[in-house]
Amino acid sequence: MLILSRKAGERIKLGDSIILTVVGVTGDKVRVGIQAPANVLVLRDELEPFEEERRTLKLRAAA
Repeated sequence: MLILSRKAGERIKLGDSIILTVVGVTGDKVRVGIQAPANVLVLRDELEPFEEERRTLKLRAAA
């Protein structure tokens, strides 16, 4: 795992098309802006189980 320190307003680029921007830091919370193409799913980790369920239901409905 790569660990970087960034200040508010600084950016991190992932590949050619994803940019993370540190929008602000307040106490122990960091606000991050994410610029990514529409075909890239951006999801908070705790929502992943719900996304998997949504995909499964969508596939069943299409069948």
